[in-house]
Parts: sequence; structure tokens; C-alpha cells
Amino acid sequence: MFREEFNNIDSFSTDILDDYSQQSSIVLDVPFVPTDEHVVEAMLNLADVGPQDVLYDLGSGDGRVLITAARDRDTRGVGVDLDPLRIADAMESAAWSHVEYLVDFIEDDIFNVDFSEATVVFLYLFQSVNVQLRPYILSQLRPGSRVVSHAFDMGDWKADDCLKLSGATIYKWIVPAQVAGVWEWAGPDGKLYRVELKQKYQRITGSAWLDGKKAHLKSAKLCGGRLDLELGEDTITPLNRFTLNFSDKKIRSIIAK
Repeated sequence: MFREEFNNIDSFSTDILDDYSQQSSIVLDVPFVPTDEHVVEAMLNLADVGPQDVLYDLGSGDGRVLITAARDRDTRGVGVDLDPLRIADAMESAAWSHVEYLVDFIEDDIFNVDFSEATVVFLYLFQSVNVQLRPYILSQLRPGSRVVSHAFDMGDWKADDCLKLSGATIYKWIVPAQVAGVWEWAGPDGKLYRVELKQKYQRITGSAWLDGKKAHLKSAKLCGGRLDLELGEDTITPLNRFTLNFSDKKIRSIIAK
């Protein structure tokens, strides 16, 4: 059972911008506002969280997200929060729910923590804090990792999915591989394919060449480490389709379709 300290609040307003931890002298950038349990469940579903995942909750509060994931989905998790009172509450709730072996809580600044092992990251922070976290997320997390935020987006990094639920908005991003640059490979037809790609998050644009001649790049769709390309000699001839799988800024495999 979670300790309830507030009424049901799903969005921030000017009267809750002060630190709610009245017993703590710590000044928090984001006040603690508990997430409704139906929203927690929706966030877990949107991120498709399961036993194979490692879930980090940055600004974990009373730990309800991690505890729910551990209890219902056997998911290992780590919570990070600056407030020692929240950490104590979370640890007590984890023990009460008999999931203390699956979850850990760290008293620290979220910008100081290495969360590179995460496959899923949960946020319930202000947009300004999300934007500050964005470069850490893009540099630390492996391609294909999921980021889910309650109520606040990531600025110009547009979400891959969005869910509205009883007044709540939940955003989901899939961390993209770094694919910008020039890539060449030989196709099954013996021809040499070349693409020059530009990237802004998961949005890809660029140019293509086929045996040294300018070709038509119809589409380039990036999801995690998977890049699907459609290109052909021109806009009339049949298209060639390839899936390029990336990791560590390198092509690991190429599949012709």
C-alpha cells in the first residue's frame, strides 16, 4: 500500500510549485505529486514493460511506479530522488509489497546518476527538466530504449507515441541510434548503394546513389537501431528496400527485402 499525502492531482498548478516535503530543508526543482495508479498502469503498458526490462524512475517519489512494475511484472527497477523522506517511504512500501529484492532507491540528483543500464526510463518532471535531461538520455541509453513521461514533453524531440487518459497525457519516445553520415553497401543485385543521411532525433533525411549515380531516396524510417530505407534509380523504376541495423554508430547487419 502506498502512502497518500495529497489529493488526486494530475497536473501542476501555481499553488503546488513549492516543495511539498515540509519536513525537509532540501529545495526540489520538481515538487512531489503522486501519480494515479491507473496512470501508472497506462504508462507501464505504453512502454510495454516486462520482466526483461530494467526500469529507472528519475524523480521516483514514493516509488509507486517501480513497486507496481516489480509486483505485477517482475521488473527490476531503480528509483532516484533527492528527498530522503521519499526514499524512506519508497523503501518501506517496497518491503510492504515484498519486492525489495527487485527495486533499489538512490538518494541523489538525477543529473549525477548513470542510468545507462536502463531499457525503460520514467519521468514525471517539468518540461524544462526533461529538456535538460534530453542529452543525457540520448547519450546514455541504448538505441531502442523507451522513455515515458507523464504530463510533460521533450521540447522539439517529438514523441513516437502519445496517450490521453482521463485528463492525463503520456508521451513515449524510442531512443534512436546515431545514423547520420555516409554509408555504403553492396546489394544482392551486385550494385553499390550509398546514402548520405542527416538526422534530427528519429527524423531522417538524405540523398542516395546507385553505382555512383544519383538515385531516389523515397523514405528513411528510424526506430531504435533499425533503419528502413526505400530507394531506387528514379521515381518510376521499382524500389529497393533495405533494413540497416545499427549499434555503437556502426552498421551491424543489412537485410534486403
